[in-house]
Amino acid sequence: MMAGRQCVILVGGRGTRLGALTQNCPKPLLAVGGRPFVSYLIQEAARHGFRRILLLAGFKAESFADELAALHKHAPGNVELSIVTEPVPLGTAGALKFAAARLDTHFLLLNGDSIFDVNLLDLAAPPFPAGIIGRLALKPEQDTARYGTVAFEDGYVRKFIEKNPASEPGLINGGVYWLSRQIVAHIADGFVSLENDVLPKLATGGHLQGTVYDRFMLDIGLPDTLQQAQSGVPARMHRPAVFFDRDGVLNKDVGYAHRSDQIVWIDGAIAAVKTFNDAGYYVFVVTNQAGVARGLYAEADVQALHFWMNDELARSGGHIDAFMYCPHHPQGTVAKYTRASQHRKPAPGMIVDLLNAWPIVRDRSFLIGDKDTDIAAAEAAGVRGYLYKGGNMANFARKCAGMREL
Repeated sequence: MMAGRQCVILVGGRGTRLGALTQNCPKPLLAVGGRPFVSYLIQEAARHGFRRILLLAGFKAESFADELAALHKHAPGNVELSIVTEPVPLGTAGALKFAAARLDTHFLLLNGDSIFDVNLLDLAAPPFPAGIIGRLALKPEQDTARYGTVAFEDGYVRKFIEKNPASEPGLINGGVYWLSRQIVAHIADGFVSLENDVLPKLATGGHLQGTVYDRFMLDIGLPDTLQQAQSGVPARMHRPAVFFDRDGVLNKDVGYAHRSDQIVWIDGAIAAVKTFNDAGYYVFVVTNQAGVARGLYAEADVQALHFWMNDELARSGGHIDAFMYCPHHPQGTVAKYTRASQHRKPAPGMIVDLLNAWPIVRDRSFLIGDKDTDIAAAEAAGVRGYLYKGGNMANFARKCAGMREL
């Protein structure tokens, strides 16, 4: 899949426009909704499958070291969270150059003081054509007076345009980038700004692509936007969810599938997952895996297959936020797993666990399954259930959500 799985977050700025609030606290660590702002960025990167997250720190860098354990609570346990501290202020591009030895061939870069609610894998999935060094997430804005804008044509960022005090619509840089490590060769020594010094030159040279997303975006650089973030950012984390059964819904049911060579995707299944990623839904899999209880394969095989499936989805810009499986069966042959379980459908345990663990908007959520037991589990958990009987999964799922067909 995409090279890397690395997310780099710029957290070294001073945040002087916030006055006393950032005198002793780095801007990305300011409390938003009762937790550090940067924790939302870490959480979003982690759920999109970025397993190594690198913080590029500067001002009050020791604060990030002090908060590292707390920040890690907002990412799964298999996410590596680390810090690189610049020795002197180097700017956003200078910090990248200083950390060059830690960068993957391709990596996601986020501004640590803004959030842009986009499908991060959609930005990262398409391979770069020859000569391309970066791809930017662009935001349509009706009033661009606060921002510089970009000239965008045929998928390419052609030019960065300075701030215009007049209120007019345009495209702005969303502060989310998919970059090649080759960008380091375009960064001079010393203090260098990515936005002012590096990206404009790359644009005029034809080295930057862009993708437009009309999604929620907010930075915390001003007192009023920081105040908006207190309720606005936590609210965006509350999303509807789609719960997919696995065998017979996402992949053809061949009976106890547990290896990648047994997976044949249902027509439209990959597009269905990405459709809901793009629309801002959480996407989950809830699957009975009685083959574990019957001794046909191990839990490690289930987990490895799910990791592979997410890698395959990521090639098209999609992902599953969490896979839930039940290895138990009352007629199993492996003693450890031979019992009834409230997590085995038609019982609702897997769905209930997800509802309790994630900020899910229940009344806008639904499950798609191919068996009556799937629908019974959904109903017991208090979410709608739709029985799939064949056809293009993307179109079926969109109908379930009240969306137009593809």
